[in-house]
Amino acid sequence: MDRRPRPKTTSHYSQEVSSIEWDFINMSQQEEDLIYRMYRLVGDRWGLIAGRIPGRKAEEIERFWIMRHAHLFAARRDQHTLSAQTLD
Repeated sequence: MDRRPRPKTTSHYSQEVSSIEWDFINMSQQEEDLIYRMYRLVGDRWGLIAGRIPGRKAEEIERFWIMRHAHLFAARRDQHTLSAQTLD
């Protein structure tokens, strides 16, 4: 039996994954409408929203939301950074 140490491998992935690595998730218009309506009602409770859409997982719904709204989050971050710099 071989007792040499094995090289270290990562058997798990980091929870943070670049959105560049994600495949775009296609949603029907009805699914998108329901996601938007549910988000206004319950916020980012992705599991609750996914429970209303047959065949969709919470991770898919969250990933769809992030990818669809990434430019909005980036714009807010940039605006916050600019306003913080003007205060200095």
